[in-house]
Amino acid sequence: MTNATITENPLLIGKGLPPFDKIEPSHVVPAMTELLKQLETDLTNLEKDVTPTWEGLVEPLTTMEEKLGWSWGMVGHLMGVKNSPELREAYEKIQPEVVKFYNKVSQSKPLYEAFKELRHSADWDTFEPAQQRIIESSLRDFELSGVGLEGETKERFNQIQLELAELSTKFSNNVLDATKAFKLKLTDKQAVDGLPDSALSLMAQTAKAEGEEDATPENGPWVVTLDYPSYIPFMKYATSSELREKLYKAFISRASDGELNNKANIDRILELRREKANILGFDTFAELSLARKMAPSVEAVEKLSKELRVAAYDAAIEEFEELKAFAGKDDLKHWDTTYWAEKQKEAKFEFNEEELRPYFPLPQVLDGLFGLAKRLFGVTITPADGQAPVWHEDVRYFQINNEQGDAIAHFYLDPYSRPAEKRGGAWMNDCIGRAKMTVEDKTTIRLPVAYLICNQTPPVGDKPSLMTFMEVNTLFHEFGHGLQHMLTNVDYVGAAGINNVEWDAVELPSQFMENWCYDRPTLFGMAKHYETGETLPEEYYQKLLAAKNYMSGSAMLRQLHFGLVDIELHHRYQPGGEETPNDVRDRIAENTTVLKPLPEDNFLCSFGHIFAGGYAAGYYSYKWAEVLSADAFAAFEEVGLENESAIATVGKKYRNTILSLGGSLHPMEVFKQFRGREPQTEPLLRHSGLLATAS
Repeated sequence: MTNATITENPLLIGKGLPPFDKIEPSHVVPAMTELLKQLETDLTNLEKDVTPTWEGLVEPLTTMEEKLGWSWGMVGHLMGVKNSPELREAYEKIQPEVVKFYNKVSQSKPLYEAFKELRHSADWDTFEPAQQRIIESSLRDFELSGVGLEGETKERFNQIQLELAELSTKFSNNVLDATKAFKLKLTDKQAVDGLPDSALSLMAQTAKAEGEEDATPENGPWVVTLDYPSYIPFMKYATSSELREKLYKAFISRASDGELNNKANIDRILELRREKANILGFDTFAELSLARKMAPSVEAVEKLSKELRVAAYDAAIEEFEELKAFAGKDDLKHWDTTYWAEKQKEAKFEFNEEELRPYFPLPQVLDGLFGLAKRLFGVTITPADGQAPVWHEDVRYFQINNEQGDAIAHFYLDPYSRPAEKRGGAWMNDCIGRAKMTVEDKTTIRLPVAYLICNQTPPVGDKPSLMTFMEVNTLFHEFGHGLQHMLTNVDYVGAAGINNVEWDAVELPSQFMENWCYDRPTLFGMAKHYETGETLPEEYYQKLLAAKNYMSGSAMLRQLHFGLVDIELHHRYQPGGEETPNDVRDRIAENTTVLKPLPEDNFLCSFGHIFAGGYAAGYYSYKWAEVLSADAFAAFEEVGLENESAIATVGKKYRNTILSLGGSLHPMEVFKQFRGREPQTEPLLRHSGLLATAS
């Protein structure tokens, strides 16, 4: 490739808004190869001439990280929203090289030593809190990446890292293959009694893919699999208890025997994690995991979990008794609960989600969301379509202005599902971080830009996108993450917005925003019928409120069960000792489940979150952040949600602390600046309808 074509490569521009209209998969490998070559040189030069000052160390290192982040971040973003075989191939080809470079930086002795000198230099007291946090977390990250290791110990550490990466891939592939291997073919109409049309269509489509060319939704044959879109509807709606039992037992024993058995992988993963933690000077892997989190200790995590467990357990027992009475069965089995819970929910609240869609067209929901942002935080959001290249014609671009009318941030919104090229789920990511930039003695502020990605129902014909209430919730959630990225006042990119915020605190602003979906002024301001303009009837609002806490004790208990098993396995469990991981799970299930696990239950063999994802000794984070977000919302409830001026005052305080301080202070400090005290569990229990049980 000639230099002329390299310089024309859009992935090498290195700054500004991504040129999505010009990027092709063929640009990825040449651009990243060239960029990594430049960065290797930059790293070697920095290591040679590093000076332990902010300008001589942090700034050049940040510049390198930003260069790589700009180009590689864009490739990663496109992998999520515009996937293709060509892009995937290019990504997989260059990814190992990118990982190697990141490793090289994180184990660089000269840079680590320079950070240590900077931490103990005379300049330390002159730094802003954000700078101090960046220096301290950089030191911690070097140490947890094994920078201080020498000789054989370092070799062993790097070997463990490689083996753990392989094991996690193997674990995940086994779960995938075991899930794929199970198929239940049904030919009798009785067998699919109770299933909705959408489930029958999916099962007939699966049968067709399996070679049953004549399969139809009406007459079958139908094939059920253990994939969630197939499994969940079957467990909810199929009237045959016998078939539900068959499916349930297959589901809980995935990847637990034969060639795909994950038991040995679990043992090995737990053993290696403990060894890795020991090498780094920790007694257990849970302690190593918490070194990067907000929770101060394993004891603190268990104290919170147990406090919530007491409230959730009694409620879950009561819910189960009610369910048994409703079903008229004294002996309700594991595979019966989902089916009867669905029936009870429909009977209790007399509505289903589909009925609400016409009241939530996307344009109106956005008006409601932006109105709320103005009401709470004083910002104005306006369309800026056409001002930024986009990756798909449905993508919108928006500008956020402050009270003075100045632009302070922008964001992309990619709202609709595109199964052929876009991964499922919803997420927020940073495109550009806020930073103070000095060019030729002129200082400017680079404004933050966020990506907000959802997968909601697309418009059909001349109808707008009509959203379920859950889709509305999801949009509010992602927008909350976006606000923390966009309303930051921190000028150093390493601690601006969501950067440097601990894993177990990062969901606070997103879960906080979900509470407003149930707020009367917010909901009635946006829930209007797309054809008639009629506001959502009051009875539906009441049903929504009533259904909000249906089975909430059971739902909370389930999350606590997973979190406590995870902590126990990574903290007290002894690999190769008397107990197996399954024994540990059964012991904890004694007081965290209403129905004890069946003897053949091997759920751990498919617990990808902790064995193949980022949640090892961190599954508790879901509940930890929910305590924070519920308590933050309670500050607004305390002044009265209908009291506009009081809401604006608390909103301003929330914006100036939670949203603007980003990763510049420890999340507990940030929370205390907003609330004036440490978080309490009472608001979460109240919002979940569990307070009476707790008192």
